[in-house]
Amino acid sequence: MRIYVSIGIRLIIAGLVPLLGSHSSWAGDAWPVPPSHLQLTTPYGNLDVKTSEYVYESRLQVNGSDTDPRIEGIINITYSFLMPKAQAALLSINNGSNNCPITYRWIILQSESYKISPAFGSCSNLIKVSVKGRSLTVRTPNVQEKDKIDIYVYDGKTIKQYTQP
Repeated sequence: MRIYVSIGIRLIIAGLVPLLGSHSSWAGDAWPVPPSHLQLTTPYGNLDVKTSEYVYESRLQVNGSDTDPRIEGIINITYSFLMPKAQAALLSINNGSNNCPITYRWIILQSESYKISPAFGSCSNLIKVSVKGRSLTVRTPNVQEKDKIDIYVYDGKTIKQYTQP
């Protein structure tokens, strides 16, 4: 009985290996569907998307007030990270443009204020997001060269862009 169970488990594991694949290449991995939220409650305040009857006029609000700069469009709060003395959230913004429909911005909520990054992205809704220390990273396919990945790193002050083969 033990021999059959052991052989069965080995066959199941061997069958899963091709399905799991390798996780060493960003371009070869499947892109996850990003989460989509319209509100986020944090220890530093509330982040809300104030919807509108006209789809591209939804507005981002912090504690019930429009942000400065004002962010409008189809807005989704995709990812959020609790950081030392702050909460970071990644926003996807679709403004209806045919040339580049999707851009991203980070918003950093702190106890008395918030900071919004400049808009960035490769016009794609395919993203992978990570955080390491104070660096927030977004990876997305390069628009011109499909086998390359654009990497955007935000340190709370500036966004740096790199392209990875």
